[in-house]
Amino acid sequence: MKFKLLFILFLLINCEAILFAQFENSNNSVQFEVVEDDFKTPDGMELPAIKLPSIIKSKNPLRMNDYSGLGLEESELLDITHKDNFLDLKTNEAPKYFTKDKKIAEEFGRDQYLGELRTGSLNVTIMYRDHEYVDGDRVRIYVNGDIVKSSVYLSAGFNGFTFLLQPGFNKVEFQALNQGSSGPNTAELRIFNDEGDVISANQWNLTTGRKAMVTIIKE
Repeated sequence: MKFKLLFILFLLINCEAILFAQFENSNNSVQFEVVEDDFKTPDGMELPAIKLPSIIKSKNPLRMNDYSGLGLEESELLDITHKDNFLDLKTNEAPKYFTKDKKIAEEFGRDQYLGELRTGSLNVTIMYRDHEYVDGDRVRIYVNGDIVKSSVYLSAGFNGFTFLLQPGFNKVEFQALNQGSSGPNTAELRIFNDEGDVISANQWNLTTGRKAMVTIIKE
């Protein structure tokens, strides 16, 4: 019985000694201290210590760096002075988009004759546009009595067509299908020969149903 007690006591003492040794080793672990020091080359020359700069500097040392915009493209500022054909900053003139049509005069209620042209061209090009307030004016176009355009919308830009002239007399008519939302049916007309020269420039102001006519004589 005494022998067993001595054996147990011996084991307890050994276990305590082992635990104490492990505790001492854990407290004496090796630690490396980061220091900036000059480095000596094999030939005895000293190189100065290199100090690495911080990649990102904080604007305020008491606050964390804000990386919310990192990797995002810078947005371009909107240039409100850019000329876009709707507003001219250098003049007080309003663009045509905001200019009212002429008041409906008595002569607008009659057909209008735009003149007679003579040319040796094989063909002519007819160009037209709304030269006043762009308000939805539409026309029907006839060449020598035949409908070539049943319904044409008059926009701010020129549109048109080219046709072959028959020998002698050629008649081109523009019939107002409506008057848009403001004033009469208004348009600017230009006619070009086969060399691209302007041979006629005119305008019409019509009420609904009325026609503007030009005659072209091929010589």
